[in-house]
Amino acid sequence: MQHKPVIKPFGSPFIELLTVDSTNNYALSLSREGMAQHGTAIFAHEQTAGKGQMGRQWLTEKGANMALSIVLQPKPLQLSQQFQLSACIAVAVHKFYSNYAGEDTKIKWPNDLYWQDRKAGGILIESIVGSGEAGVGSWKWAVAGIGLNINQTEFSPDLPNPVSLKQITGKNFDSVQLAKELCSSIDHYFTWLINDGFADIYKEYNDCLYKLNETVKLKKNNSVFITTIKGVSPAGQLITYNDSMEERFEFGEVTWMI
Repeated sequence: MQHKPVIKPFGSPFIELLTVDSTNNYALSLSREGMAQHGTAIFAHEQTAGKGQMGRQWLTEKGANMALSIVLQPKPLQLSQQFQLSACIAVAVHKFYSNYAGEDTKIKWPNDLYWQDRKAGGILIESIVGSGEAGVGSWKWAVAGIGLNINQTEFSPDLPNPVSLKQITGKNFDSVQLAKELCSSIDHYFTWLINDGFADIYKEYNDCLYKLNETVKLKKNNSVFITTIKGVSPAGQLITYNDSMEERFEFGEVTWMI
């Protein structure tokens, strides 16, 4: 009689580091060396070279915040479905954070976490792709890196609009315990995605979208324009409406002017 393999929940094992250059780099190295498994979580009390979107650096105070990376095997998702994983992680982070920060918590496209008009955290997903059939890349591993402002109250003036959970609530938090709670939230939503498909997660992503149905300023190349946010497509494009015309933008094509 064959038995199904036991799939451990996200956060098992949970590796806690005092300091590292980047939890994503550490997790990617473990994956490439065959030393990681689906659900492995890396938490660091200090990152010396944390990574953000578009090659930016993620700056964080030592011992005050959450720097977490989770290794996962995205099967049966294909590379063409990367936004499904991105949205899944974003919704899981939103659900977790809003339990503490309340309904003013939103997902700013594509996957930043905002509270009111201030940035509470960000997500960076990096992948390991191997060779597949007919020259199509095989999505072997994904590493979901999550940085959340937890107990920090003073930020670099180079950061335009940061906010932390302590500033929102007035309370101190145990970042390690919160990271383990977040692992459980991501485990729940990832299982939901794999077993039940993308439709419900996609709806939840759009329902908690930052500035949904509101007028905003965006910048494309050197031109700033005013438009209304109408949602995000199933492929991850930002949908806007302006002058009776719908437009769709790929990630990196436009910049928010907040």
